Amino acid sequence: MKTAYLLVPFAPLVGAMVAGFAGRAIGKKATHRVAILGVLVSLLASLWVMHDVSQGNTFNGALYSWAVIGKLKMEVGFLIDQLTAMMMVVVTFVSLMVHVYTIGYMEEDDGYQRFFAYISLFTFSMLMLVMSNNLLQLFFGWEAVGLVSYLLIGFWYTKPSAIYANLKAFMVNRVGDFGFVLGIGLLVAWTGSLDYAEIFAAAPNLEKVTIQLIGDTPWSLITVTCICLFVGAMGKSAQFPLHVWLPDSMEGPTPISALIHAATMVTAGIFMVSRMSPLYEMSEVALSFVMIIGAITAFFMGLMGIIQNDIKRVVAYSTLSQLGYMTVALGASAYSVAVFHLMTHAFFKALLFLGAGSVIIGMHHDQDIRHMGGLRKYMPITWITSLIGSLALVGTPFFSGFYSKESIIEAVHHANVPGSGIAYWALLSGVFVTAFYSFRMYFLVFHGKPRFETAHGHDAHGHDAHGHDGHGAHVPHESPWVVTVPLVLLAIPSIIIGALAADSMITGEYFKGVITVFADKHPAMAALAEHWHGWVAMALHGFTSLPFWLMVAGIATAWYFYLVNPAIPARLQQTFKGIYTILENKYYLDRFNEWFFAGGARRLGSGLWKRGDQGLIDGLVVNGSARLVGWFSRVLRQGQTGFLNHYAIAMIIGLAFLLFWFLPLLASAQ
Repeated sequence: MKTAYLLVPFAPLVGAMVAGFAGRAIGKKATHRVAILGVLVSLLASLWVMHDVSQGNTFNGALYSWAVIGKLKMEVGFLIDQLTAMMMVVVTFVSLMVHVYTIGYMEEDDGYQRFFAYISLFTFSMLMLVMSNNLLQLFFGWEAVGLVSYLLIGFWYTKPSAIYANLKAFMVNRVGDFGFVLGIGLLVAWTGSLDYAEIFAAAPNLEKVTIQLIGDTPWSLITVTCICLFVGAMGKSAQFPLHVWLPDSMEGPTPISALIHAATMVTAGIFMVSRMSPLYEMSEVALSFVMIIGAITAFFMGLMGIIQNDIKRVVAYSTLSQLGYMTVALGASAYSVAVFHLMTHAFFKALLFLGAGSVIIGMHHDQDIRHMGGLRKYMPITWITSLIGSLALVGTPFFSGFYSKESIIEAVHHANVPGSGIAYWALLSGVFVTAFYSFRMYFLVFHGKPRFETAHGHDAHGHDAHGHDGHGAHVPHESPWVVTVPLVLLAIPSIIIGALAADSMITGEYFKGVITVFADKHPAMAALAEHWHGWVAMALHGFTSLPFWLMVAGIATAWYFYLVNPAIPARLQQTFKGIYTILENKYYLDRFNEWFFAGGARRLGSGLWKRGDQGLIDGLVVNGSARLVGWFSRVLRQGQTGFLNHYAIAMIIGLAFLLFWFLPLLASAQ
């Protein structure tokens, strides 16, 4: 089985190396074949590993010892269990769909081979992250996906907006990673190990340990460690206030939006907290902190989706909101439900991103949903698959998103963590908001009167023009098969995967022995298992639940506003102009960050340069020492007269001084 374990991450790495170093030599066709073959091999190996794990076979061991410092071992190793196997299959399947999709989407781009190299390298990095059995390898994968996402977001490196977006993503994630490193450092300092198993074994001894951070006030070591680790998750999984990078990352090509922002990188934080569940279960404060941050993100980022007109940004804010749902579930100790939503969300959100990309192709790279309408007739496959993705996203009974989303809401309802009441109502409100902005986009794009015929003078609105120029109005067309086939293949799990996995995921049996929950302290999962009566009964009951009717209300409102009486949104915008302005300015967080963090960094740098470098170092140390030497030299030059009698007098004075100094010493010595 070790061969299969190695094939999973390294097959995409081989594809990335071939595409990156030999892509231009072998040509476009050979490049995408090699890259797709690498990911296909990885998917097949992942499926085999999942089957093997389902038989009760797990693996935890080191593959390579990088360094040994005292008793601290730094190793490359794999932990293959139920959580790892599920993540491997999700990552490789979505990655394979993105690879195939890229053939049609990027065929005219000059960076075709480079793009395949990047997405294959990203797949390798993400797999190394989820397969790690120690914090060192986890951090390697963590930073590697960040590096490749930087390259992918700024893929069109001649565009100022893309450059700004990838720098923003890079800097915001460094803030989160600073906290992440602190958390890792605390664990290493107090446990002496980087290995998950050893850390978890030592964790109970640390529950009552306190440290001093400010003054003499004691802080729980576990709480501080968990919050620091979660700060890393806030950056990587785009939680408030470190979410600001994700919407701007839409500057990259659409395939990476599906790969990075749906199934892989942004879910790394959710995976990490779930893996660290033995630590989080020991800190009520940390769980409450996680829940509140998730609730803020779920609701307020959902509101942002209402005013977006760029089709990709609507889906991006949807991703932020759904990540908030997963984070709230983590705070409720419903780790298995959070991971369940991670899995279902990966399929339908990748479907929505790729569907948006198909619309962009059909619209000749116009991304403004106000220029669309009536595309159902022109793009039937894109239409039906996008509808499936939207129904899954809003939580329609019998669709995959329903089972995971409904379970999160119920888990929070039964949770006893401080802040769970606020989080519950935030999630319920988010159901209406999600349904409204999702179907606002759906109705504006696929239904109503076609508006692309009147959209004049736009030159490839949006960001994915990659070499295409706008030519005025075009008749939309269905995308090629390399684009539509991944849509169909992603639509299938978007419908059925929830029902197939609901029993084991909701009851927590699938993750037994992998995820730790203190049921006596945190009863949410026990309550879910107690009320579980099968996926059919859950779906049927869903038609009578409050979230369902909130969803229906959201869809109905969107239908009336944008198909029946489209004048209403404009009137509401004028009536609530203040709220609209706040949303349009993204809660002024970007401005604050630019003024406080970016501006503060510039001001600090300027101060250190002018006062530290120029004033202290150059002015006082360098120039000051030079002036002192010059002054001393000028003084000495006064004695260089050239007269012999002056030098004789100086010698006599010097001799007298020496005698005056040494005679007392000689006398005392005798």
